[in-house]
Amino acid sequence: MGLKQNLHKLKEKYKGTKMAPAFNALHTFLYTPNETTHSGSHVRAADDLKRTMNTVIMALVPCLIFGIFNAGYQHYAAIDATLRLDPLGNFFTWDNFILGAWTVLPLVIVSYVVGLGVEFIFAVIKGHEVEEGYLVTGMLVPLIVPIDIPLWMLTVAVIFGVVIGKEVFGGTGMNILNPALTIRAFLFFAYPTWMSGDKVWVHGAKEMAGKPDAISGETILGSLAQNHEPIYSVWDSFWGFIPGSVGETSTFLILLGAAFLIFTKVGSWRIMLSAVIGAVVMGLIFNGVVDQGWIQQGSSFYGLMSETFWHHLVIGGLAFGIVYMATDPVTASQTNKGKWIYGFFIGFISVLIRVFNPAYPEGVMLAILLMNVFAPTIDHYVLQGNIKKRLKRLKAKTA
Repeated sequence: MGLKQNLHKLKEKYKGTKMAPAFNALHTFLYTPNETTHSGSHVRAADDLKRTMNTVIMALVPCLIFGIFNAGYQHYAAIDATLRLDPLGNFFTWDNFILGAWTVLPLVIVSYVVGLGVEFIFAVIKGHEVEEGYLVTGMLVPLIVPIDIPLWMLTVAVIFGVVIGKEVFGGTGMNILNPALTIRAFLFFAYPTWMSGDKVWVHGAKEMAGKPDAISGETILGSLAQNHEPIYSVWDSFWGFIPGSVGETSTFLILLGAAFLIFTKVGSWRIMLSAVIGAVVMGLIFNGVVDQGWIQQGSSFYGLMSETFWHHLVIGGLAFGIVYMATDPVTASQTNKGKWIYGFFIGFISVLIRVFNPAYPEGVMLAILLMNVFAPTIDHYVLQGNIKKRLKRLKAKTA
């Protein structure tokens, strides 16, 4: 009670000053606002921006916890391959959790401290309230980066992503690009050696590269891109016992998160389903090309092109991107028909980039960012089409 009273006193003290948004944000984050409306009509609903963001975070927490265990498991399994003989029995151990927490939690802390710091600074300078939009972005960022990304690189990328990806457009609700993917894109193009290859997905692999006891952390996509046979099974991919970005490996938990978001009506099932359809269609096309003999074994495209079409859904970050980032309500299409088009092309282009760019076999990031740009155009033509149909019906009735 004392903390709440002190915060309220500070809020009143700085009311009307440039620091007011910062104190208002802290007060409303911890407690229910003590201000009520006294006149006018208002829509009463159980959901608001904060609750929506919290719902997405709850859907992400299982991926975070699993990623912590997986970070430790992949490190120890790279040193002792016998641990992979019984992944379930060797996965949920205190050693894995402690090492994973030691490496993953700093990423989460840096993401939130730096990102919210930038949000607070812009709120104070521009004199507007601090929005809760970064609550989800701050959780997404550490889940879509390699485990050993240097914290200073993450700091620079978060500043760039929040400023260029969101604040220059006017803040939460005004951005045209997904901020989390903007941050990842910055990291990929600015520091490519830390975002790709077989030495960045397992803790310690990059530091020990070139040494006699070096460890490898090649992902399934990396193996297929080089026409190598992956050492992981489809079930390993589905459950998540594979190297990769911190929170993207477990398709099972991502599916549970998708079900939760659909049930709470926070995530669009149209975008998710159409993206899956798009990825399957592109995979079937490539499988057909291989079956016709148009691509021979040994070609740089053969490994990923010959992969069974539905396997694309359980490897890499495709499932994570479809569920948690393609469905971003700000940057996605808003019309129902537009969502089908938008989602389809995300899945379609993701697999297309995987196959034709072996140097960067994970294409979901670029696919979503590209469709973020086209989402307003898609909605525009959908609306124009609806207007024309209604005008035709009106003319038919009056004729």
